[in-house]
Amino acid sequence: MAKTKKPIPDFFDDAGPDPVTAATGGHRGAKTGAAKKKAGFYLATELLDRFDRTFYQLKLEGARIDNKSALLEAALAFALEDMEKGEKSAFRKRLAGS
Repeated sequence: MAKTKKPIPDFFDDAGPDPVTAATGGHRGAKTGAAKKKAGFYLATELLDRFDRTFYQLKLEGARIDNKSALLEAALAFALEDMEKGEKSAFRKRLAGS
């Protein structure tokens, strides 16, 4: 009885998984339909350096943050949600200097 031969894999075939995606855990793109608009702001150099360090530290820790824009959107949404609390807002208290 003849044995059936197993097919030899073609390592140069493009049909396989993307090695970068496999190594990094994939790409979580923006939500479909989420309109984006470029915004320009001036930030203190120290604050921008702190933001960059935080972003890269989170990436080293394995946080699933696509890019700096995603981190900034999350931080801004968090701050805005806190400000909506009115007088109980920690953010508003910080702006008031207390």
